[in-house]
Amino acid sequence: MAPEPNAPHITAVSHRSIDVHITQTRNRGAILAVLLTGQFMANIDTAVANVAGPSIGADLHASEGAVGLVVSGYVVAFAVLLITGARLGSSLGYRRTFLLGLTVFTAASALCGLAPGITLLVVARFVQGAGAALMVPQVLSGIQLHFEGRDRLKALGYFSIALSGGAVAGQLLGGVLIAADLFGTGWRPIFLVNVPIGIALAVAGRRLLPVDSVGHRDRLDLTGVLALSTTVLLVIVPLLLGSERGWPTWSWLCLLLSLPALALFEYGERRTAARGGRPLVARQVLADRSVRAGLLAHGCTSGTYFALLFVLALYLQGGLHKGPAYSGFAMVVWVAAFGLAGPILPKLRRGVRWMPVIGCLVLTAGYVAVLAYLVLGGRTGALLFALLGIGGLGLGISANTLIGAVTSRMSSEYAADLSGVVATNAQLSGALGVALAGSTYAALAADPSRALEVVVAGFVVLTLIGAAAAHRLVR
Repeated sequence: MAPEPNAPHITAVSHRSIDVHITQTRNRGAILAVLLTGQFMANIDTAVANVAGPSIGADLHASEGAVGLVVSGYVVAFAVLLITGARLGSSLGYRRTFLLGLTVFTAASALCGLAPGITLLVVARFVQGAGAALMVPQVLSGIQLHFEGRDRLKALGYFSIALSGGAVAGQLLGGVLIAADLFGTGWRPIFLVNVPIGIALAVAGRRLLPVDSVGHRDRLDLTGVLALSTTVLLVIVPLLLGSERGWPTWSWLCLLLSLPALALFEYGERRTAARGGRPLVARQVLADRSVRAGLLAHGCTSGTYFALLFVLALYLQGGLHKGPAYSGFAMVVWVAAFGLAGPILPKLRRGVRWMPVIGCLVLTAGYVAVLAYLVLGGRTGALLFALLGIGGLGLGISANTLIGAVTSRMSSEYAADLSGVVATNAQLSGALGVALAGSTYAALAADPSRALEVVVAGFVVLTLIGAAAAHRLVR
């Protein structure tokens, strides 16, 4: 039988379709690599200054309070400006805002590394945090805009690895670079290393990130920015600084004042929406019950992770007198297990809907296993690290699927709103977790193992609350 006349045409079209698909896949891979490198850099600098604190203080003859500002200044600026950075991404375009944030972050990193005194270093760290706040929300926005279905779940897996791995890498990188004392520069390379990476990433970003679409741009609600920034500032500063200073009166006053500040922000948002304007956070986002449940579950689970990083370092270094490198490597198994969720989840054909709940419960099981190990007399070693890996796998599953479920609730029109809210939720939850767990551990620090037992028991309760919220989300 002779072939049909149009058969060669169909074959040619099929080949072109395959070529286009391959090209699009490679382009999306390049986009993801650029965005996640920026996310990874920002997360490294959240943790890297913790290790460098003593070296900075000795080299610059700075007080403990000033060194504390070097560490916390970055986190404060980052947390306060995340939603503003997300809204700017909607107003200016996510590509333009990402590159702007990267430029600010890289320039501030150079200033940090070359700072001759503690005052300039503190200012540079605030600016560096502001640059990160412009850059980071665009990562999740870009994933929402360019990935759908299982491709988005896979991209979110890599996104979660950048989040978790960056924090641990910051501790390891800080310890290694300071110990190396390259050319007698001490702590400075922990910031200067960002400069060549940032420049290369900016060049790659300009070439690989798609040009922002031309269309209607929302005006930035400056009143909302001021009200929300004040609210977050009144919460984040006492959580970061109050706990380590014994919760002085000013810390409680700040937390108390955050309530009327939040009410004022909410009032302003309602008025803006009633007048037909664009609120800083779209009303539809937080009005969705599933989104709220997902944020609660993500806050409970991710908050325990940041708290674990902090408390485990206190336990291993202060309680058991291990070195910073040992403390950093303690979380390597966690991060490795965390990374397994990324490639596994997109391949699942059944049960994907319930994965947020399953992830929370696996995380709970990991904390229960660590608690049992401590109660039975264990202190540290390979078994402890392996048990932490159970928690890492659970957090990897829950983080990927929770963010995926929350971002899938809304159309791409709300990508910036969801990016800012999810990132800010994680930062505030992490700060709250560190404050509560750190205060609890400090109160019981005379018996380090007992102190860690109580903290981990609290993690079990929080992750169970997260599982209940995740159940509400998927139901």
